[in-house]
Amino acid sequence: MTQTPDTPKAQVPSATDAAPSAMDEIVETVRTMAAALAAAVLIQTVAFQPFTIPSASMEPGLIVGDYLVVSKFAYGWSRASLPFNPPLPSGRLFEHLPKRGDVVVFRRPSNPQETWIKRVIGLPGDTVSVSDGVVTVNGQALPQRALGPGLDLDQPGRPVEQVEERQADGRAYVTFDGGPEAGDDRPVQVVPPGQLFVMGDNRDNSLDSRWSGDIGVGLLPVSNLIGRAEVVVASWKPGAALWKPWTWINLRPGRLVRRIR
Repeated sequence: MTQTPDTPKAQVPSATDAAPSAMDEIVETVRTMAAALAAAVLIQTVAFQPFTIPSASMEPGLIVGDYLVVSKFAYGWSRASLPFNPPLPSGRLFEHLPKRGDVVVFRRPSNPQETWIKRVIGLPGDTVSVSDGVVTVNGQALPQRALGPGLDLDQPGRPVEQVEERQADGRAYVTFDGGPEAGDDRPVQVVPPGQLFVMGDNRDNSLDSRWSGDIGVGLLPVSNLIGRAEVVVASWKPGAALWKPWTWINLRPGRLVRRIR
């Protein structure tokens, strides 16, 4: 059969058309990874940031190895909210003050490279004092209720008592009392504008606003807040980590997805 001039000829795909080049695949992979990284950085910068409890100062509610999520939009944004605490102007965008009883993550005033976690006790303008371990805010003692002995995971041989403390709005949480200690008595202090008075729940094992900034936190500038601790996602025993799958056998199953009080 003779092919006429109008009969279309079969198109033979070239090697280039058949499959993308190795270079094209590399470029596409890099683009995908860059987009995913940018999205992760954006989320961590603007919305949520993971945080791992580094010390026992917030026992018994939060323990070493707890992996929690911090909401950055809860109080607005400042340079402390951004990675590496860049040298931007002071102030806070869309600022909201915490509530008394909030658990907050912040940059330590005397060393902004250190990230700490404590509970807000006093707001700007409040008067705060401590007498025999009882916290008084604006002339009203925070009600306490003894709950019996507790276990200090940081110092297992140290006797501690569990004490429920209740804020004026009804929010309750459990603290540790290790007996008479230097931090059990502090004179009345007025919290200045733009500052917060914070304390750890492990009252006798927490360097907080009861101590000067060179030892503990001192008064905490609102601008140093990173965000509010919202939920414990998971918890690992010492030596384990989220990015080390072979250590997940040390996961504490009883502490999965626990809202922070």
